[in-house]
Amino acid sequence: EKIKDYISGIEINATPEEIASTQVFSKILVEDYEYPKEMIQTRPQYRVKSSPSDPNSYPVDIAVFEKKNGESEEKQLKMIVENKRPTRTDGRRQLELYLKFSEAKIGVWYNGAESLYIKKIEHSGDITFEEIPAIPKYGEKLEEIGLYRRKDLKKTHNLKQIFSEIRGFIVGNSVGVNRDESIAKEMINLILCKIYDERFTPKDKMVQFRVSDADTNDEVYGRIDKLFKKVKAKYDDVLDSADMVTLDGNTLRHIIGKLQNFCLIETDRDTIADAFEVFTGYSLKGEQGQFFTPKNVIRLLVNAVDPNLDDIIIDPSCGSGGFLVEGLKYLWNKVDAEACELEWEKAAIFEEKKEIGIKNIRGIEKDSFLTKVAKSYMAILGDGKGGIFCEDSLDLPVNWKEKTRQFIKLENLDVCLTNPPFGKDIKIVGATKLEQYELAKNKNGKMVSEGNPSTLFFERDLQFLRKGGVLGIILPETYFHAPSKSDFRNFIKKHNIKWIIDLPHNTFRPHNNAKCIAIVLQKDTPQQEKINMAVAEYVGHDHNGKPIYVKDICGRKTDKVLDDVPAIIQEITEKRSGTFRKKANEKEYTFEIGAEEVLRKDIFVPRYYWQSKMEEIEQSAKENDIDLVPLQELIDEKVIKCFDGNGSPNAEFKGQGEIPYIRVKDIVQWQVYKDPTALIPEEEYEKLYKESKKLKPKDILYVRRGSYRIGSVAMVSPYDLKCILTREIKVIRVTDLKNKYGLTPEYLLYALSHKLVYEQSLNKVFIDTTLPNIGERWTEIRIPIFKDKEKFRQIKNKVRQIIEKQWASLKEINVLKRDHNVYNT
Repeated sequence: EKIKDYISGIEINATPEEIASTQVFSKILVEDYEYPKEMIQTRPQYRVKSSPSDPNSYPVDIAVFEKKNGESEEKQLKMIVENKRPTRTDGRRQLELYLKFSEAKIGVWYNGAESLYIKKIEHSGDITFEEIPAIPKYGEKLEEIGLYRRKDLKKTHNLKQIFSEIRGFIVGNSVGVNRDESIAKEMINLILCKIYDERFTPKDKMVQFRVSDADTNDEVYGRIDKLFKKVKAKYDDVLDSADMVTLDGNTLRHIIGKLQNFCLIETDRDTIADAFEVFTGYSLKGEQGQFFTPKNVIRLLVNAVDPNLDDIIIDPSCGSGGFLVEGLKYLWNKVDAEACELEWEKAAIFEEKKEIGIKNIRGIEKDSFLTKVAKSYMAILGDGKGGIFCEDSLDLPVNWKEKTRQFIKLENLDVCLTNPPFGKDIKIVGATKLEQYELAKNKNGKMVSEGNPSTLFFERDLQFLRKGGVLGIILPETYFHAPSKSDFRNFIKKHNIKWIIDLPHNTFRPHNNAKCIAIVLQKDTPQQEKINMAVAEYVGHDHNGKPIYVKDICGRKTDKVLDDVPAIIQEITEKRSGTFRKKANEKEYTFEIGAEEVLRKDIFVPRYYWQSKMEEIEQSAKENDIDLVPLQELIDEKVIKCFDGNGSPNAEFKGQGEIPYIRVKDIVQWQVYKDPTALIPEEEYEKLYKESKKLKPKDILYVRRGSYRIGSVAMVSPYDLKCILTREIKVIRVTDLKNKYGLTPEYLLYALSHKLVYEQSLNKVFIDTTLPNIGERWTEIRIPIFKDKEKFRQIKNKVRQIIEKQWASLKEINVLKRDHNVYNT
């Protein structure tokens, strides 16, 4: 693959070193250190020699120049950058050799995750090297580094990369601070120091958050320790009196050296938020069910809820504060729009945003560390930290601290945005606590001994809201369709369902396997005529958490992430303003479905109703001259019949007999695999066998529940008739061989395996707890029937020939098994 070099514009190979290191640092030099591109050489590579007569020369990854003696034309080499791929840590000796061979005084080693800065010292003919805390900006001398006044600080667009470097250095070099939570706490303290220094240092005064080459480690630590004491007094609702900076002076030199050029409070808030998560993300493992919501999904839910400037927003399980931060930024965007229209002064905008942060934001979090993270997050971005409290949201409000009760009252708030903790290992106990909740009762109205956290949080979230207040919440998909959760859906139906949003299964992976749906409800309000729905098929990352990239028409990976969320947000915004226009041949991710239909079917899963996807399938069928015939129609016309499998034998009998027990995993390549470890005794077979479920050759076995192989099919051979099937397998039999469609068992086997059938199944397979399940929705699938009779005949004949060959092979295997004791086939 090829990429364009940032400095020269030349097309180069997209090696890991180039992508993660050379190109990144080139951009940092230009954007953060203000070096003009003409003062940087990457391609062709600058070369150095050990002497003028040396026939060999050595290529430098990045060569950085400055004007010689201030002259306008002539320039000299100032700095050499040695880049490595992210996993490679060697190179310092190589960098020192390049510095020896050249006039450059400064060297940088960088691998995308860590960096090292050194200076060359020449004395009496000897050359030595020393580490330095920072590199100079363009036009700056080495001895001037760190002597910065407040007005000298500039905003940065590369903060996340800088924070990643800092974290890598702490992990590898700091003494006593290398656990994730400890790193996060230390960096919160230092970021607050940096922000305090920026806010309260006069523009012509020298900042305290600085380090020069001349400073000793003790001097650096002393200056930061003194600054931190002021920070603790200012942010006493975030920091404890016992908090202290425990990083050693050498580590502080490195961190400050990386940050001292920049002004955080003038840097874009999204940039700060992204960068902040470099430290907090590693420490937030979700041990109590708090797997944190991706930022794009948070923005999607906030946009669907559309809070107003007068709305007080709460997240009763706020974790690190993601929903509150995005909710606050959404309100700030509305302030900007109003200010632009009314031509407000900059100071007035600042004051209005600060007031909204204080007045409109409320959060509760049970975990004290997460509470601190959330408060710090809000303090770093602007304000709102005073509305966040460390409490148990599910407890009786009378048990909350007095200050919490002053700020947060039931039946009193306007908007709730949340993703509550859920998981089978989290239990809510205590009769007094559970008595607060209707959803803590079983079908007979009796109080349960252990409450489910997601349902209890859902009810508490609604309790926080006034009548007409809006709840935006993310819950596991099982609540939106499973018969076992019908009581929960009946509870939902008491309120106005405004939005239901289908989230991809990868949303919370790899941290959690839950497939989730977001819903927006308006409390105690009559149901609107149509329910808004949206479906996101991609959320930007795969099941391992790695980015998924869009591919071009040639199949080459681009740098665009495959994420449907921005398109959905745009559709929501445009439809709300009345400016939406559907483009030809493009998906429409948002749509409306009549509330009466949704409530009657009791299925609250948006992709089930997604007509845009079905239109794609129908268009593909049309282009390929195919009719789509519903399986239910074939059942109604008695062309086919179906029945469930027998059930499961007791586990103790598996592998103890000679009769095959067929499970989902045994449906392979249109054949039935007989696993020797699952053979059961004759007596167990007799208990499970029913004459009404007797198999016949050419019956089709269809997987309908319990794995990611839903829709897999196999044809029963004459050698598969005596077996037991798990109930997750459906048997489909063609009973009318003279049907008007010309359908044969062989063709039905093919049709059920067709891509168009698979694509339909994606919208009909729901997740029940953690297992996929198509239920009886498989009958809604429309199978492909080719209109071209010759093609139709060819496919039937081809499949018939394949089946005949398989059966002939099975016959030979059975003879071999009988005559030569073959066992594991």
